[in-house]
Amino acid sequence: MNVRRTETVDEVDAPPEPSRSPRSLREAWIALAGLAAVFLFEMLDNSILNVALPTIGRRLSASTTALQWVTGVYAVVFGGLMLAFGALADRVGRRKIMLVGLVLLGAASLATAFVTTAEQLIAVRAATGVAAAMTTPGSLALAFRLFDEDGLRVRATTLISTVGLVGLAIGPTAGGFVLAFAPWQALLLVNVPIAVLAFLGIRRGIPADRKDELHRDPVDGLGALFGTAAIVSALVVPTLFVVTGAASLAPWLTTAAAVVMAVLFVVRARRARHPLLDLKLVGRPLVSSGLAFKGASGLAVAGLGYLVTLQLQLDWDWTPAQASLGMLPQVVVLIAGGSLIGPLLKRVGFDKAAWLGAGSVACGLAVYALLGRFGYVWVAPALVLVAAGMRVVGVVAGTNVMRGLPASRTTIGAALVDTSSEVATGIGIAVSGTILAALFTGNIATSNWSADQTAEFGEAVTLAGLLLTAVAAALVGWGIARARRGTGTATPSPAAGSDGEYEGSGCEATGPS
Repeated sequence: MNVRRTETVDEVDAPPEPSRSPRSLREAWIALAGLAAVFLFEMLDNSILNVALPTIGRRLSASTTALQWVTGVYAVVFGGLMLAFGALADRVGRRKIMLVGLVLLGAASLATAFVTTAEQLIAVRAATGVAAAMTTPGSLALAFRLFDEDGLRVRATTLISTVGLVGLAIGPTAGGFVLAFAPWQALLLVNVPIAVLAFLGIRRGIPADRKDELHRDPVDGLGALFGTAAIVSALVVPTLFVVTGAASLAPWLTTAAAVVMAVLFVVRARRARHPLLDLKLVGRPLVSSGLAFKGASGLAVAGLGYLVTLQLQLDWDWTPAQASLGMLPQVVVLIAGGSLIGPLLKRVGFDKAAWLGAGSVACGLAVYALLGRFGYVWVAPALVLVAAGMRVVGVVAGTNVMRGLPASRTTIGAALVDTSSEVATGIGIAVSGTILAALFTGNIATSNWSADQTAEFGEAVTLAGLLLTAVAAALVGWGIARARRGTGTATPSPAAGSDGEYEGSGCEATGPS
């Protein structure tokens, strides 16, 4: 058995063919264009749709609850299916799953032209969520496998994420402009040419997966069921808190269901011979620390975005246009900050850059929680700190997770990164919304608050911000401890035998702490 493992690893670690390892971003421009288009779709889709919600509500005679599900169903399906599709892609081929997902994305987006009811739109958004679950994790995995050098991997990931963030920034403005002369369906039909561009770029620029980069373990159907149910339940909770309120039983029962399903998933993962997700891989220092930093970032970004949006428009009576300008510091840093990632990595290295970025996110949230009520002069630096940290964590933490996994598990690793961010986002919104609902008396959406209501809102914002800061700081601290545990060992080789055996170089596959 030892001889077999050595031969397999040596075969995988052999120098790749030149066509599989571009020496510069320019050589891989076709593939990068396709992968960037995938990330552009993810970032642009929801931001551009939110602008059209009032118009959609009028045209389709949709209720407030239906509009909530128009946006919510995408996030729920997307987050819930990422692990399952990530595991499938590591078995049948990342490129193959990506291309199928892009075909589904194009078809679902095209179907928007024929939507006449809110229910039909919700179904289309659910199909779009399936397509996103098939494509988004694969974009990180394929970008990582495209290059052999970590420097090129970081530059490629930075480029791809910058394209997506530009889409996120211009989405609302572009959407408002389009609505001035075109029907709302045009905003979702834009996904069709994006899907075509992505399909052509990936089809031509990225070769099919090699057999030694995949594995043939049986699919853990029961583990996939438990994992999907746990994530879906966790992502439904924020919507239920908003729609039914914290006094309702539904969100609390759904929270309990999420916890039960998560426990069953862990038990299944420990006992199954071929689990959907091997917890020993999650326990590797690079992987667990990267996921902790990503979770802290998602928690802080979601909580800050939710609270600041309410504060600017409801507490300070800013118009939507003024509120958009108020968020501008965050947008500028998210787009321009990519140029600073390379120099930062050269100066401090991967591990330190990851926890510095995550620490910046937690500090920004703390600044807002403690000082945000005293004026925009404190809100702006909080937005900058969170955006700067998010920009670093988004690239470095994901790359570290990829570096810590065998080649045959990279897609489920990417799915873990995205899932941790999605779940953390849901938790951040749920915590903030629950505290606001518990402390604020009356209808928060009404104008002309009383002095008591203003004080209650300020107290709720401070409490929610401090609670999220504490959780984010705990995740950062745990991530630093995990990263230090791996210090002094060689970086794990992203290699594994086709039979699924892991090479234990570098960070050993210890059990999760």
